[in-house]
Amino acid sequence: MNLIQRFMRVFFNLLYHPFAFTYDLVAATVSFGRWKDWVHGILPFIEGTRILELGHGPGHLQRILLDRSLVAVAIDESAPMGTLAKRRLGSSHKLARALAQKIPFASQSFDSLVSTFPSEYIFDTQTLSEAHRVLRSSGRLIVLLAAWPNNRLLAWLFKVTGESPSDVHGSIRSKIKEAFAQADFKTEIQIVEVKSGNLLVVIATPSPKRE
Repeated sequence: MNLIQRFMRVFFNLLYHPFAFTYDLVAATVSFGRWKDWVHGILPFIEGTRILELGHGPGHLQRILLDRSLVAVAIDESAPMGTLAKRRLGSSHKLARALAQKIPFASQSFDSLVSTFPSEYIFDTQTLSEAHRVLRSSGRLIVLLAAWPNNRLLAWLFKVTGESPSDVHGSIRSKIKEAFAQADFKTEIQIVEVKSGNLLVVIATPSPKRE
């Protein structure tokens, strides 16, 4: 693990635990105020009525799903995030403190699983194995991995470096597909254009052959 990876691991641990109360401020800052718009961008990919969110954070997506009368439940391993989410959702919440590597629900329980801006745990073999287990055979796992805001500074940087969101997408395609394939998922990777930027979205479906 290099120095940058170590730093990011420490940063996310602090953000999700002792400094969870700053999460919305940090998210708004790094996204130029577009964070919630990006989360809305994955709604068209969600199918069915029984939805499980992996890593609910402060509960924004749960609020959206519940307002749409979906049967939405969520897990997160962070107790401070659970407190923030329960405060936002009130008595309507269906949250559990749990690890994505050990999902506390029965097999084939959900039509869709969704995760927005997860850390590296989403590529963990056990996470994907558990996701495969709790999804129905016709279900899908939707992961919003990254996003790029539309602004002049980033446009200039992409022009100077000769890259674009599509190029970044291409550089990690193999890693994504390999990780999901090992858990018996077929993957589709899309760059989704929304008004405020571009989203890197993975749509993974269980392979037809299931144990």
